Amino acid sequence: MPGVRIKKDDTVMVIGGKDRGKTGRVVNVVPRDGKVMVEGVARQHKHTKPTAKNRKGGIILKEQFVDLSNVQLVCKSCGRPSRIGHIGEGVEKVRVCKRCGAEL
Repeated sequence: MPGVRIKKDDTVMVIGGKDRGKTGRVVNVVPRDGKVMVEGVARQHKHTKPTAKNRKGGIILKEQFVDLSNVQLVCKSCGRPSRIGHIGEGVEKVRVCKRCGAEL
């Protein structure tokens, strides 16, 4: 997936799947696989045993990757999920909101 428009530390809203409607900050992006990890979304329970490294065992909540097509960027100015456009050529290329036209 060349040309991923969502970057790390962007705020996104999940538009598909079991966590539809939740918003969160992007923690990690894997453009080659088309996956994105969002804070507080797609959490999975992992059961761990007590070990020398991990003294306490128990259940840990771990975030999983979400497909890139299931998230949409939230505009900072209008506060709603929107598509992303680009303005400018060459070095001065910036992302813009398709709803309100503000710079992202």
